[in-house]
Amino acid sequence: MRKYFGTDGIRGRANGVITPELALKVGQAAGLMFQRGDYRHRVVIGKDTRLSGYMIETALQAGFNSVGMDVLLTGPIPTPAVAMLTRSMRCDLGVMISASHNPYEDNGIKIFGPDGFKLSDEVEQEIEALLAADLSSRLATSARLGRAKRVESVQARYIEFAKRTLPRQVDLEGMRVVVDCANGAGYKVAPEALWELGAEVISLGVEPNGFNINDGVGSTAPEALATKVRELRADIGIALDGDADRVLIVDEKGQMVDGDQLMAVVASFWKDEGLLAQPGIVATIMSNLGLERYLGGLGLNLVRTAVGDRYVLEHMRAHGFNLGGEQSGHIIMSDHTTTGDGLVAALQLLAVVKRLGKPVSEVCHRFEPLPQILKNVRYKAGQPLQQDSVATAIESARERLGKSGRLVIRPSGTEPVIRVMGEGDDRDLVVQVVDEVVDAVTRAAA
Repeated sequence: MRKYFGTDGIRGRANGVITPELALKVGQAAGLMFQRGDYRHRVVIGKDTRLSGYMIETALQAGFNSVGMDVLLTGPIPTPAVAMLTRSMRCDLGVMISASHNPYEDNGIKIFGPDGFKLSDEVEQEIEALLAADLSSRLATSARLGRAKRVESVQARYIEFAKRTLPRQVDLEGMRVVVDCANGAGYKVAPEALWELGAEVISLGVEPNGFNINDGVGSTAPEALATKVRELRADIGIALDGDADRVLIVDEKGQMVDGDQLMAVVASFWKDEGLLAQPGIVATIMSNLGLERYLGGLGLNLVRTAVGDRYVLEHMRAHGFNLGGEQSGHIIMSDHTTTGDGLVAALQLLAVVKRLGKPVSEVCHRFEPLPQILKNVRYKAGQPLQQDSVATAIESARERLGKSGRLVIRPSGTEPVIRVMGEGDDRDLVVQVVDEVVDAVTRAAA
């Protein structure tokens, strides 16, 4: 069991779990882990728009400087931009300060290796071991301390990178796009990139104040976006999350399009264009069974992994896939990026829409999702899933669903919650079995 790292870096309440002391130690531990030669080592640090980002950024900087690493500070910029810059600027590490879709009270630390990919479980465990160790004897001498400076060109570099993922002949002329940036890390780059590609852009969630990230805006609250799309008769709505590494779409009718439908669209188009590296895609255990059936009809496979875009990407890299993602909107296109990228995914979808010349509602409705019920059970301590009563309830539920459905029970990687998800052709049956398992887990957690 790891004490700090979850499914997506370290995350928790700012100044509660994510303290300056912890951030400083993370900077020292990660910095020592990635010093692999006799040269000036560098780390690029980005952040979203949370108030606590200032505090964590300063502490991380001090940690890295204290072990002799130079620090490049970008200010607010999307997570995938940090991954891209880590590689393009030849840094030894990249760090993103963000709690993604969480409210402003939380924050987190995501670390990328020199190749722009998130760290493996094994490397994170080594960093955790260093966090518990006395590192005083390994700090840099006075003459070897690191320096820090702000880099001003990073937003323009990321915009150009995102635009270059589109074919040269594709532009967005004639399209009215509403983009909701969640008052987060993409609030400058996303509207600018869309406008430079020729779209008429209406922006929401682009007035961050340190407290309003993900507050009634963004991919976790797309209702305002849907209303604006219908009001302005826009062609499409794009909703990013707080660090802009995931995206949800709203069609011209105001209907939501999740990550499963997006993957279906891109997989089908890439198959026809001969762009799929493997005959299938990689998703998680949470993706709808309807997606799996749709892909099967195209002769494509759906490979499932544990929840977390890092696990999707690990399987993609190990087995040569170039498309994968999560139902929540983390879409990974490894020909272009090393992590989920909400803006790049949205641009790839817009390219398909332009090529097909059809409304988004037609392009993005590839299959009817099976009824899927997800409920969360919060617990304070212990291991509710290890109780015999819970195991019996889960076994009974799976037997009742049979081959016409699925049941997924998993602890959250970021909070003390057990997630119970069921899906199948018979909605009433799915509701019954999910409620039975939830009741068993609730009793065990009491």
